[in-house]
Amino acid sequence: MKKTLILGATPNTDRYAYLAAKKLTRYGHPIVNVGLKKGEVEGVPIEKPEQLHPDIDTITLYVGTRNQPPLYDYILGTNPKRIIFNPGTENTELEQLARRKGIETIEACTLVMLSTGEY
Repeated sequence: MKKTLILGATPNTDRYAYLAAKKLTRYGHPIVNVGLKKGEVEGVPIEKPEQLHPDIDTITLYVGTRNQPPLYDYILGTNPKRIIFNPGTENTELEQLARRKGIETIEACTLVMLSTGEY
């Protein structure tokens, strides 16, 4: 099981980040919800991007490219094994910074990866 930090987590049931949280937990992956909205998803509270979690396997991004730069230190400081750039979050600069730290980067859809067994 891959502990996954959902960056851009939201309690809004219409958002892909919400669907990813549901599907990740259904597939047995523990989650950490990080975002700006208050609430919880799958019984896990949404926290602000402040506390680093050193045991994260994957960060799945649901924050648009233009809103990512203030989160670089948080993302890279978490030091995950990989970062999944979901559609609309692709960011060459952040991908290069992550790779320099030995973090794998993938441009893909978390929901599709889970469905096809590629997660």
